[in-house]
Amino acid sequence: MTTIKDILEFFEEFAPVDTAMDFDNCGLLIGSKNKPVSRVLVALDITNEVVDEADRLGAELILSHHPVIFNAIKKLDSSSVPYRLAEKNISAVCMHTNLDLSESFGVNLCLANAVGLKNTRLCKSGECLFMGELDTDIESFAKTVKTNLNCSGLRYTNVKNEIHKVAVSSGAGGSNVESAFYEGGDVLLTGEIKHHEILLANELGISIVDAGHFKTEDIVISPLCRKLSERFGNTCFTKSEVCNDKIKYI
Repeated sequence: MTTIKDILEFFEEFAPVDTAMDFDNCGLLIGSKNKPVSRVLVALDITNEVVDEADRLGAELILSHHPVIFNAIKKLDSSSVPYRLAEKNISAVCMHTNLDLSESFGVNLCLANAVGLKNTRLCKSGECLFMGELDTDIESFAKTVKTNLNCSGLRYTNVKNEIHKVAVSSGAGGSNVESAFYEGGDVLLTGEIKHHEILLANELGISIVDAGHFKTEDIVISPLCRKLSERFGNTCFTKSEVCNDKIKYI
């Protein structure tokens, strides 16, 4: 039977934990690496709803992108997610910026593939910034992102209409505006961008598409389930049905 150690070693082949950014907390955060697992729930985040889902499914492990323990824990309430995971004997493996930065399979590559980019590469400048190619216009590109990421809505600017090079930085990648410009990007696709970063993009003449943090990162979960299922045929990997950011558009 597959063990958590087997899964951790598989990640070392395409998203090694030691490639994560120094502020991060990745790897096995709750449980024992020697624990056998027959069912794994895969989710962007580990919330109380996700813990309940894993419990209903009989999953021994939750594999998530965002770390369930990020900052130092100074107290452990019985209603907290880490406590409930330990109480229910559900382990947690979290692969965050190491999965963002992976050049062979990761969040940004899955995002780039989802919106049709070609020749995608990791940029030397910026943080978790990738560059790809696509000949289109900004409105068509924004519509493609909305459709392919199944967004209820998104924000975009039409500062540069003709698009050839697309910078991609999933999640909170708005700080990469300047790096995207210097890498030759015509547009930055991200999931979170602040007002002053939008103004900077306007000044630099680069368009932005803000599709939401959840939508730009959840795109990795289904491909990751397939990748893990191909490697570990005796283990069931299931995408969470309850994990979402509950954002509505009116």
